[in-house]
Amino acid sequence: MPTAPFRVGQGFDVHAFCDNRKLILGGIEIPHTHGLLGHSDADVLTHAICDSILGAFALGDIGKWFPDTSKEFKDANSLCLLNTILESDDLKGWKLGNLDSTIVAQQPKLSPYIDDMRRSFSKAFSCELSQISIKATTTEKLGFTGRKEGIAAFSTVLFYRS
Repeated sequence: MPTAPFRVGQGFDVHAFCDNRKLILGGIEIPHTHGLLGHSDADVLTHAICDSILGAFALGDIGKWFPDTSKEFKDANSLCLLNTILESDDLKGWKLGNLDSTIVAQQPKLSPYIDDMRRSFSKAFSCELSQISIKATTTEKLGFTGRKEGIAAFSTVLFYRS
């Protein structure tokens, strides 16, 4: 069976807030009272994007590629993890059509940082800024994000043969 001329993937990630850590989202440091708990830098947005790419190509998930049991990935910059995926032989001959992501957080307010995040991913994907969409929303104080216990992120990617 021939491979389709496009690939679509979706990803999801969640991390709890913790003390004494920087908050990193989309490779950008966001001023906040708490960071996110995780083995790497806990960049929940970049992790969701990584999983959406891996899903598009049936390559497993971020935990398979970068296990949290490995000292190598302790406090790793998630944009470096993303670059490892993007440089993989499995993605040769494919280009990003578009990326659409949503961050779910009651706080902090993320709108001032969205364009910086978009630029960060535009650079990582070597694509136009118009191909990167990042939105932020709250859950109207419902659930763990509404109680300010953590942040979640969703991502969908479309790749096409170049």
